[in-house]
Amino acid sequence: MIRATTTVVLLFCSNVFMTYAWYGHLKKAAWSIPLAIVLSWLIALPEYALQVPANRLGHVAHGGPFSAPQLKILQEAITLTVFGAFTILVLKEAPRVRDYVAFGLIILAVVVAMSGRVERGGQASAVGGVAAGN
Repeated sequence: MIRATTTVVLLFCSNVFMTYAWYGHLKKAAWSIPLAIVLSWLIALPEYALQVPANRLGHVAHGGPFSAPQLKILQEAITLTVFGAFTILVLKEAPRVRDYVAFGLIILAVVVAMSGRVERGGQASAVGGVAAGN
């Protein structure tokens, strides 16, 4: 449980950096594109310092509870959560109802992806040991 929680916290923190790197420059109209690229890249650097350990700690091959697809789907859901808050709080844009529906469907994908256990070999299995990977 600690590895899963640490993975989620690191992914969340990394996404705060990455979201600001990708979209923060939209509020800086005076920045030239080259300046926006360089500053965004520098902001993104700490994201990698958080993302890599999150994936290492969380992956089943390194003692974590998640397969690679589960990590990716979890990361995307966290990205959308951070992005949703960023859109409202920083960019001052209101997502449409369709955007919320789309976000909800992705959260539902996380629920589907996290169902079943992950064995040490990275294979998902359902209750009773029947393979559920397909």
